[in-house]
Amino acid sequence: MRCPYCRHPESRVTDSREADEGAMIRRRRSCRECGRRFTTVEEAVLAVVKRSGVSEPFSRAKVVSGVRKACQGRPVDDDALALLAQRVEEAVRSTGCAEIPSHEVGLAILGPLRELDMVAYLRFASVYRAFDSLADFEAEITALRALGDDPQPVPRVESRGAAPGPEPAHAAPGDDLVGAGSGP
Repeated sequence: MRCPYCRHPESRVTDSREADEGAMIRRRRSCRECGRRFTTVEEAVLAVVKRSGVSEPFSRAKVVSGVRKACQGRPVDDDALALLAQRVEEAVRSTGCAEIPSHEVGLAILGPLRELDMVAYLRFASVYRAFDSLADFEAEITALRALGDDPQPVPRVESRGAAPGPEPAHAAPGDDLVGAGSGP
């Protein structure tokens, strides 16, 4: 390992410790030339092979970004997305392969996402599995119900009065206030 201070090519390891639950090794080193100390971190690289054949390092941020699109407008917070990405990475790393097809990463996302939010799961699955008809959605919903994952529907609360939406063009501000004016 080259010294970051004097660029000497040789250094001596003075201490090694596991970090991040064994996913990384932190090494304390000493330069043989200048004597200064520095730390290095070693991590096994997990590569994702895309459909085009291009290989790139696995990225939790990319998992979160893709899942966040499916969760848009859903009650899912950033901590839940980070935990999902961690679970996906653990599942992918547990295969023991240094390279994994992107298709396998997508499969690893589906399970935890289904547990997190079923609507987001359907959105993600519809893109990932290329749904092209209502029958595809119906089949997936039937499969979810067969698994017993379908929660009881929550009745929607309808607002009293007019349906929500933009005010008519002829309405003046404050016209929607009941009893606010001195009208008839």
